Order: sequence, then structure tokens, then C-alpha cells
Amino acid sequence: MSAPPSGQGAPIDGRHQLVEWIASGEKPAEAWRIGTEHEKFVFRKDDLTPVPYDGPDGIAAVLEGLAEKFGWERLVEDGRVVALTRNGCNITLEPGGQFELSGAPLRTIHETCGEVTGHLEECRSVAEPLGLGMLGMGFQPLWPRAAIPWMPKGRYAIMRRYMQKVGTLGLDMMLRTCTVQVNLDYASESDMVKKLRVSMALQPVATALFANSPFSEGEPNGFQSYRAHVWTDTDADRTGIPAFVFEDGMGYERWADYVLDTPMYFVYRDGRYIDVAGRSFRRFMEGGLDELPGELPTMSDWSDHVTTLFPEVRLKKYLEMRGADCGASDQLCGLPALWVGLLYDGTALDAAHDLIRGWSLAELEELRRIVPVQGLKAPFRGRTVQDLAKEVLAIAAQGLKARGRLDWIGTSEEQYLADLRETAASGRTPADRKIELFRGRWGGRVEPVFAEFAY
Repeated sequence: MSAPPSGQGAPIDGRHQLVEWIASGEKPAEAWRIGTEHEKFVFRKDDLTPVPYDGPDGIAAVLEGLAEKFGWERLVEDGRVVALTRNGCNITLEPGGQFELSGAPLRTIHETCGEVTGHLEECRSVAEPLGLGMLGMGFQPLWPRAAIPWMPKGRYAIMRRYMQKVGTLGLDMMLRTCTVQVNLDYASESDMVKKLRVSMALQPVATALFANSPFSEGEPNGFQSYRAHVWTDTDADRTGIPAFVFEDGMGYERWADYVLDTPMYFVYRDGRYIDVAGRSFRRFMEGGLDELPGELPTMSDWSDHVTTLFPEVRLKKYLEMRGADCGASDQLCGLPALWVGLLYDGTALDAAHDLIRGWSLAELEELRRIVPVQGLKAPFRGRTVQDLAKEVLAIAAQGLKARGRLDWIGTSEEQYLADLRETAASGRTPADRKIELFRGRWGGRVEPVFAEFAY
């Protein structure tokens, strides 16, 4: 299958369509679903080097193996397989070859965890005969940026050029970071606003609990989550915490205006990506793009553009939680458990909303600055983020218990919080544990992480 036909369809005839597009994501509670995504680094087991796209043991070979063995459908760009799709799931490539699963919308975390487990088993069965492994960490612990090959996707070439104009760490974000995130639904505009505010304010707690990127180029980098730090100097126009989210009048229209005025990267036409980096979508709606004189955007152009914004929580037709480092398979189940527990039960959502009431934007910005360095030890309002994490996890546990979604042996979704609750109780993050290994049994080397923490 070729790349999607972006640009087709009727021109957008007004801002109201953009607002309606976001509003169309509304669903009754019984239709709410859980979509979990995660990325991981692919490496050669024999010498721990990065894997290029081409070659008998390249990224393309992994994609082809999955398609042949497990019935994935190929998505092709310029004659090359760049993604796979099957039953509502997608496998895509990040710029440096990070392998991403975008899971199907599922009813329970039990189903989500089963999906993740099955995906990792499929990946192992294809990667191991090729001499490849996969590692989940927030930042690549060993490779210098220059050593990482770029994947052959047209949009990445445009982003590569633009990133270097708007921040110092954008290329590191593209090539050397991996995350786990969950996508969740809302019932109404007011429900969306409440969930967005809670999740935006509590995203630093997730960053601390999942902190798992303490190494760069073979050495400790002084951070708990270097991935989170990278996002603070990537592109201020499209990252961080949009202040208006916490202002009176926040709703679909305010978010649409934010997206309208955020600089674009590209427009997709006739099988190619056209570089329009730096222009606003609002200008496009006025027919003002020099590259496409007089042409007006379609809803597929809008859908493309929305995916190029990277705030801590992103609103599309659902909410994306974006604050966590990738980690072990238990954490891939724990991230959706945390946010489903907080956002999908009304009592839990009210409690979380009460918890963040009165927090200022300045406090949130300070948390975003210091949590990547200090993790759970970061101070906040006379306490620490560790104290806050315990309180947040207690709310999430009650929310999951109230949902009452049991697996086949009668176990609640609360079970998926166990690793996070141990982290909060001990104050030892995944980053802390790896630093201890580095200074102890690993003898000052990071290479053992590829054996001990590979999927």
C-alpha cells in the first residue's frame, strides 16, 4: 500500500471545520478506549552498533520479516517499506530507526499489555535470526548522534533542516530518544479541558516515575531523564506547556488557534513532501503559501499538521500523554495504567483535579525544568515529587479499582501499577538503578545495558 493520499478532498472553508474536527473525537464513556504507543532502539548484538535501513540485517529486513511471518500490510513511500499496519495497529519508524508500535484502541489495560507482549515476541522472532536486539530507554545510552543513520522518509528530511534553526537538541530528539505514551478519549469539551489540565500538570510526575535516560555516549549525563531535557530545547513554538490551557475560555477553539499559528513543516502532494517549514497553517488557509500559490488546505493537510506539534500533552481527536521515557515491558503496561486510573473514573479525575488546583504556570515550568535532572527528588511546594507521586498513584489505583475491569483470573488493572508504586515508595527510578549498576557490577561501562535490559 502506498503512503496515504494527503491533500485530497475539498478545501477547508473555515476555522469552524477545524474546531468540529477536534470535537468529533467526543465519545460516551462506554466507548472510551486505550491506545498505547512505544518506541525502542534496534541494535546489532555482535558490536552494539546502530542499524541502517538497507542491508540483509537492516531495518527494512525487520519490516519485511514481520510482514511475511505475521501478516502485516506494508506501507510504501518512494518504493520503500516505511511502515506496517494490521488490525488497527501500526508499526512505524522514527528518524533514527527507532521501532514504534502504535497500538489499536482497546478496552482494557489487560488487552493493551497482551498487545505489547505479543508485539515484542513477534519482533524478537524476526530480529534474533538477523542478529538484532531491541532496547527501551529514554535516550540512546551509547551512540553519538553522527553514528545514527537516517530513515528514508521525506518528512524527516524537512524536519532535520528546520530543527537546526529553532533549537540545539532537535536532532537528538529525532535520532536518540524513545518514549512510551497513551492516547485517551473524552466525552465533551468540558471533559477534555479537565483531563487536559490534569494530565498537563501531572506530566512531570510521569517523567519522574519513568525516568530512564541517565547515559549519553557511554557516560552518565547528570540527568534522570535526558529525553525530557532534550524536549526543553527542541522547538519552543511546538513543545512544552501551552499557557492558555489553564486560562478561562480554554476549549476546542483555543486549541485550534494554537495549531493554526504553530509553524508548519510540510505539505504532502502527489507523493512528495513540500518544504513549507516556518509558515503558519493560518497563512495556508488564506492561500498564502509561495510554494502552493493560491492553493487552500484540505482536512488531510490539517490532520498532518496536528501531528507535528509536540506539547507535553497533545490534543487531536483524543489526548496523548507524552511525558515518559520508554522502559521495560512492565513500564509499557504501567504508563496506560497510570493515566487510565487518573482520567477514566470520575471520582479519581475529580481528586486529581483538586490536587492540581491552584498550581501556577510558573511552578509547572519549574517542574519541567528540574524534574529531568532530579527526578523524584525534585522539590515541589514544600514536599518532593516523590511525595506527590505516591499521592497520584493512590488516586490512580482507586480509579482502576472503580473501573472494575478484571482479567480472566479475576485480577484488577491495579496490578499494572505495582512497579510504579515500588518506584515511588523507594524513590529509586529506573535511571537510579542503572546508575547503580554502572558504578557497581558494570564496572563503569554502559554496554551491559544492551544485554540485561533488551526486550
